[in-house]
Amino acid sequence: MEKLQTTIKESFTVSGTGLHTGKSVNMTFVPAPEDHGYKFQRTDLEGEPIVDALVDYVVDVSRGTTIEQNGARINTVEHVLAALAGLEIDNVLIQLDASETPIMDGSSAPLVAELKKVGIVEQNKVREYFEVPHNISYAEEDRGVEMVAMPLDDYRLTVMIDYNSPVLGSQHASLTKLSDFDAEISSCRTFCFLHELEMLVEHNLIKGGDLNNAIVIVDRVIEDEELDQLASLFNKPKVEVKKEGILNNVELRFQNEPARHKLLDMIGDLALIGTPLKAQIMAARPGHAANVEFAKKIKKIIEKTKKENERLKNVPNYDPNETPIFNYQQIEEILPHTFPFMLVDKVVEINENSIVGVKNITGDQYFFQGHFQGEPLMPGVLQLEAMAQAGGVLVLHDKEDPSKWSTYFVKIENAKFKGKVVPGDSLVIRMELTAPIRRGLCLMHGEAYVGNKLVCEADMMAQIVENK
Repeated sequence: MEKLQTTIKESFTVSGTGLHTGKSVNMTFVPAPEDHGYKFQRTDLEGEPIVDALVDYVVDVSRGTTIEQNGARINTVEHVLAALAGLEIDNVLIQLDASETPIMDGSSAPLVAELKKVGIVEQNKVREYFEVPHNISYAEEDRGVEMVAMPLDDYRLTVMIDYNSPVLGSQHASLTKLSDFDAEISSCRTFCFLHELEMLVEHNLIKGGDLNNAIVIVDRVIEDEELDQLASLFNKPKVEVKKEGILNNVELRFQNEPARHKLLDMIGDLALIGTPLKAQIMAARPGHAANVEFAKKIKKIIEKTKKENERLKNVPNYDPNETPIFNYQQIEEILPHTFPFMLVDKVVEINENSIVGVKNITGDQYFFQGHFQGEPLMPGVLQLEAMAQAGGVLVLHDKEDPSKWSTYFVKIENAKFKGKVVPGDSLVIRMELTAPIRRGLCLMHGEAYVGNKLVCEADMMAQIVENK
């Protein structure tokens, strides 16, 4: 069953602090029209530039996913996008008065709660999914990263993480349907190892961090004096290491909360593809860098598929069982050609600006006798002649007495030959006027197909001349 696109019922604002910048930020979610997608807007910058939430604009993946466009940068977008994608909201404008989204509690749950509170509404256009047609794989051997998208009429994700840590160990997490995102994934918080936390502090990178919005995994022996220093750094009366190997800053919401958070991150990063997916996603040891590269690979396949689908839309619809509009004998009455230079057998479609003609290629035709002995090919110049004749029928068929007129092609440009035409083929030709006929001059674009394959195309100019 087709699903409609969605947006939110009304605007709302959340406020908080950027994890790395430490700056206060107000983030406003605004309803958006169909096909808008996800866009961020920097209201604090001159001109209030907009940044499309697309993988094309990712500029940094070191400690989160950062996008930049039109001179504006948005840091740490993944939790926001995960909340939107997880609730299957298609179109939203996200306005910020600083460069980084608020970290909240380190998960997407606060945003999910606000989005559900304000309400989600259906729009008037069908949501278009990309259905993964075949396995799409990505790997980084040096880091042990493996990711694959497999065909599935749904969207499911499975993640495995393994940091070679005796404390964290190997963990798995799965999401079998997006409707479970809120309950199973959205509340899972970001995590880091103690040695990473120390590095971040040393480099002044988590100015907005505190021990309430991250799970800190202690991966080495730590002395009481160091715990006291951590407590002082984060304004805590006391910091201890629990038996699970994490600081006592938080209680785990799920035993495998780190793996679930990695799944959350992946949903957010893959939302940067810009098209909802139908696929089974399986990932081993993912991270922002791998997620983004995987998203780029999928997006390229989507763009290639769209181009192919657009190309197929241009393929003329030819049914050999249908009665032609003009048969061979009728075409002879329109064009001043006879055997062996009649190169259009029938016309199957015609309107004011275009025509579709057919030339059936048989092995006994004269031009095969000496052209590529042992591998007969229809000469390209005769393919162009067939296209020109189809164009001649288009401009002469509505004349009171077509026999009094001739079309002389005076220019051929951009001629390209893209495939063989051999005995047994049916050359299906479409000619289309590209400008109104003026002073007897007509401009046309022609394409010739064998099956779904474009084999020849060209731009032509012809002069319509009355015979004397």
